[in-house]
Amino acid sequence: MESGRRKGLSGVLSSLSLLCVVLDLQLDGVLGATPVEIEHHLEMGRKLLAAGQLAEALSHYHSAVEGDSKNYLTYYKRAAVFLAMGKSKSALPDLTRAIQLKPDFLAARLQRGNILLKQGSTQEAREDFQAVLERSPDQEEAQNQLLRVDELEELQEQAKQAYQTGDYTTTIQFLERVIELSPWDPELRELRSECFIRLGDPRKAIQDLTPAARLRTDNRAAFFKLSKLHYSLGEHQDSLSQVRECLKLDQDDKECFAHYKQVKKLSKQLDSAEELISEQRFQEAIDKYKSAMKTEPDVAFYTNKAQERICHCLVQIKSAEEALDVCTEAHQRDPRNIHVLKDRAEAFIQLQDYEKGVEDYQEAREIDGENQEIREGLDRAQKLLKISRKRDYYKILGVGRNANKQEIIKAYRKLAQQWHPDNFQTEAQKKEAEKRFIDIAHAKEVLTDPELRQKFDAGEDPLDPESQQGGGGGQGWPYGFNPFDSGGSFHFKFHYN
Repeated sequence: MESGRRKGLSGVLSSLSLLCVVLDLQLDGVLGATPVEIEHHLEMGRKLLAAGQLAEALSHYHSAVEGDSKNYLTYYKRAAVFLAMGKSKSALPDLTRAIQLKPDFLAARLQRGNILLKQGSTQEAREDFQAVLERSPDQEEAQNQLLRVDELEELQEQAKQAYQTGDYTTTIQFLERVIELSPWDPELRELRSECFIRLGDPRKAIQDLTPAARLRTDNRAAFFKLSKLHYSLGEHQDSLSQVRECLKLDQDDKECFAHYKQVKKLSKQLDSAEELISEQRFQEAIDKYKSAMKTEPDVAFYTNKAQERICHCLVQIKSAEEALDVCTEAHQRDPRNIHVLKDRAEAFIQLQDYEKGVEDYQEAREIDGENQEIREGLDRAQKLLKISRKRDYYKILGVGRNANKQEIIKAYRKLAQQWHPDNFQTEAQKKEAEKRFIDIAHAKEVLTDPELRQKFDAGEDPLDPESQQGGGGGQGWPYGFNPFDSGGSFHFKFHYN
């Protein structure tokens, strides 16, 4: 019985030994690599690195490290590829491993010290540079970098003291050099961004926070702050992108999620409003912008933008009086907004107040003298002003610039009947009535003809010889025919067509 058990145990042990040998052989085939293969990977990595094919080079160095995890040079070379790819965080573990395998490997210590200095880890960087100098006292780079460590520590202290006293301008001055020495230190960039915020320069704050957000593994606070800054500047799409980065790190982050909902809602309203404008659905766009102002009543940019666009839409639908009120309020909020000035000028023109229209266009031109729309608008407004000082067909008939043909004919009939020369007794009265009657007829002729009306609206009098060579009739009756030229007698029956 005992003998049988021993034989069974012996058989199991024999089988296990055989299995281990088989597994060892299989692992050698899968994971192992011969010195020749390792050397091939190293050589290919070197060539690809020199050719700038970093991803392919990294793949070969991965294989070299897996094939020989005890070779300090393979780690060092892979670290070089990581650095070339801008991945200093990935390079650090490889440099540390190379130093562990070969403590007197000064090139790796020097490289690690340089990375630590750029990350702002002055104490660890100091230790590496000192270790290099202990073995090689004349190593010039280590000497220079050690001096930079001392300079950095002193500047960091001065910057923090200035910040604590509320001297943000001086803090920024110190941090300029600090960040030059340690560009990969997120804490110092975040400190400088906070100074810019306190000094009212959010744009520069964004420039510091953007790289700082990527320098930490989990920097939700930086992404959230970036989103808020973009939002305050009216950059709702950028704000949405940054808050999404925060939620990628933690989808349950309460601050980021609440802000995300707000930005998404407002962004959707603003984009929808602009789409409606592009489709010339101006009243719907007005309603959408009013909703946007309710969604975000506290950030001035969005109120200003909404009023600017509502002003534009009201001009487009020829609600001139309402447009004038909205445009004026928008101009008070943002006096250098050329779009508001341009639209208010058009509202004045619609109300036939050409002088003020010219003034607004001139003000806009002073802000942006190269804008072609403004230059063309000013030219048209000046022509309309010139014409209005001679004769304005809209004023002659007493109709608005947005009057339709039916309204024009109705006004014409009423005035033609009122000013018909047969209604007057004296010669002087008849002559004045004839002049008024001719003007009324001219106005009807121009404003009921789409082509002539378009010319007049563009600032050109189609019946004025000065602006219309070969035009019909000049200042007399259309086509040179005067029904009153019959020896001073006006006795005939008039038909109001």
